Amino acid sequence: MIKGYKDAGVDIDAADQFIDSVKGEIHTTHGPQVLGGIGGFGGAFALEASRYKEPVLISGTDGVGTKLKLAFQMNRHETIGIDLVAMSVNDILTMGAKPLFFLDYYATSKLEPAVAKNVIHGIVTGCKQAGCALLGGETAELPDFYKKDEYDLAGFAVGVVEKSQIIDGSKISPGDIVIGLQSSGAHSNGFSLIRKIVERSRLTLNDRFPGIHATLGEVLLTPTKIYVSSVLQILSQHPDAVLGMAHITGGGLPGNLIRILPENCSMKIDWESWQRPPVMEWIYRTGEISINEMRDVFNCGIGFVLVVRKSGLIPLLDSLRRCGEQCHIIGEIIPASGTQEIRFIGDKF
Repeated sequence: MIKGYKDAGVDIDAADQFIDSVKGEIHTTHGPQVLGGIGGFGGAFALEASRYKEPVLISGTDGVGTKLKLAFQMNRHETIGIDLVAMSVNDILTMGAKPLFFLDYYATSKLEPAVAKNVIHGIVTGCKQAGCALLGGETAELPDFYKKDEYDLAGFAVGVVEKSQIIDGSKISPGDIVIGLQSSGAHSNGFSLIRKIVERSRLTLNDRFPGIHATLGEVLLTPTKIYVSSVLQILSQHPDAVLGMAHITGGGLPGNLIRILPENCSMKIDWESWQRPPVMEWIYRTGEISINEMRDVFNCGIGFVLVVRKSGLIPLLDSLRRCGEQCHIIGEIIPASGTQEIRFIGDKF
């Protein structure tokens, strides 16, 4: 005889105890704009509308993808939440939006409190890096839906920008300069291919990564860089200099850069203007991946891109470097001849 929900695989009491155990850490992301606490049917955030003439809310949602599989294999869950936050806040940042709050969805077959706490810790860390509140979320037990000891993550961010300051690429024109900000690694894209390459390499995730004092798994699990603090500083210090921005995620450099170009523009990228990080070199050589495939799948060392006016280039670069960003002039905007394109100059990896 089935006695109740717990016998069916869902432990409501355990879930409630877990939420109680992480409330304190979640509250560390809250400021005076967050009204109420965790556990209600919705999260309340008081927008300081008086700070804006025409505030526009910008939203974005994403997950972590099959990078989660590596976290499961290594039983390392403390940074994957940073990836989750980064994927959404970096996206809305491309329009000039300051992230206000974030919500997460954590689903698993059976809640393991120690694992879930590590995941939430990463999400809290990511929210602090992005300067936003973890406003709420959902923890779901779905028996028989996920494999044992596995879970899925999704996230949702909301930010705000003055309507007159929205950055959408419409002011980009030939002669503008393309700046690339260094990535922290593979970020959270291309991991279905990366996992195949790991299999091919015959290395385990616990083997030392060539030339680095870290394991292969640790290098691959390096969390996605959050660019919010640096880029918002730049937009404040140089309000008219930045004309377009791109977060380099799925689709790699060509697939994301093309999204910000007006119809009359193409982009020329100097492929040899920055050095690929060791993890990209390893993926390229171990997987015997073509350069075109690398460009289409991975960030190749450039995680975020700004298109700026040439006249304000040097002060802007100086400001980025003072913010601690490794940045490179990687290209320029050129007239589109017929169809738009992202044209790469150079083919050495």
